[in-house]
Amino acid sequence: MASLKQFEPASGTRDFLAAEYETRERAFAEIRAVFARYGFQPLQTPAFERLDVLTGKYGDEGDKLIFKILRRGEHEATGEADLALRYDLTVPLARAAAAYGSQLPSPYKRYAIAPVWRADRPGKGRFREFVQCDLDIVGSASPLADAEIVLALHDALDALGVPEFRFLINSRHALFGLLEAYGVPDNLGPGVLITLDKLDKLSPDAVVGELVTSRGLDNGAAHGLVADLTAQDAVDRIRTRLKSSETGQTGLAEVDQLLELTKDTIPADRIGFSPSLVRGLDYYTGIIFEVTAPGMPGSIASGGRYDTLISRLGGKDSPACGGSLGIERILPLLRQAEEDTYSQIDIAVTVMDQSLTADTFRLAAQIRRSGFRTGVYLGSSGKFAKQMKWANDQGARFCVIYGTAEHDAGTVTLRDMVSGEQDQVPFDQAAAELARRCTPHN
Repeated sequence: MASLKQFEPASGTRDFLAAEYETRERAFAEIRAVFARYGFQPLQTPAFERLDVLTGKYGDEGDKLIFKILRRGEHEATGEADLALRYDLTVPLARAAAAYGSQLPSPYKRYAIAPVWRADRPGKGRFREFVQCDLDIVGSASPLADAEIVLALHDALDALGVPEFRFLINSRHALFGLLEAYGVPDNLGPGVLITLDKLDKLSPDAVVGELVTSRGLDNGAAHGLVADLTAQDAVDRIRTRLKSSETGQTGLAEVDQLLELTKDTIPADRIGFSPSLVRGLDYYTGIIFEVTAPGMPGSIASGGRYDTLISRLGGKDSPACGGSLGIERILPLLRQAEEDTYSQIDIAVTVMDQSLTADTFRLAAQIRRSGFRTGVYLGSSGKFAKQMKWANDQGARFCVIYGTAEHDAGTVTLRDMVSGEQDQVPFDQAAAELARRCTPHN
């Protein structure tokens, strides 16, 4: 006998049955509507890219998670890879911007909602295949562009009904200034930042230990840096420290300007300076941010400015910034309430007599043209109780009963599946009467 395990999807991937699929699609539609209101245009790129396009853009840790595709045909035996599934939607955007630069508006505002793949270890809330919802602005160095990305993401989260979310803001310039202020040698800087990025996952002592043993940082500098970043008054301490760094002051100015530009739309308790925020990807150059929410693991949105990525791919030097919604972490909160009220159809149509099936299908077609999801009973048993159970299991709001008595009277019986009440209406008025009593499913 076959084991059920052999029918499970590959590790880190999922099947989506109807209720969950429709919840996801409604969420994507909400997000698209918000992004479109801000003037962002859709962009679709291939599921895979040339390997050389992706590697070297995400840092050493990110590069290890790229799903590589082995060369094919006569080169298959070499075991070498030349393509890879896309790791995110930002590098493909940069590649497209480099390819079509002169054909695109300036600035170019694009959004994309599509799956990406990571060769990660699957776990709670972590998948190898998942959807990203990105929006980016290419061709503007203005802080207004950073603010618009944050505002659009805020409105999308608000439209989805995510509770109590908060934007954590920092700048790579502030981080570089922080390294300078604490006397971290240039050659140790990247590694130190990677370890500091773990402050939300590891204890302060564990981070200090890694800074000293793995990153080679002086013990005193490691303790001082972590103590200041984890203190209750961390913001004040870091602002004071950065007074000695011109680079750090530039970063603080970027943060403060973003907070000023968004203050009339985003409440103060939903956004703030977070000096320990690092963001691990190598391509960020200025403002960076993450969004957190109670009860959700890690961040539910993130992004920042990446002014050199397009030129690194060989395109024209173009400033850019963007952000991404962690929709896979948000959807579980939204899904449960919708699954509890999920319905497959709006209107159920019975088949009480096989000689009336042509009329039954004509009736169902009229109801569908009114915008209702309409199902006709396809079972082999014509028993009334069985058909009522089917209508109820489908989540139908109304059931249309059409048997020989109704045929002879030129009517149908409309049954309210919630109250159980029913009455008769003329056959050709059934669709109009249902439209008066019931709202079609969106």
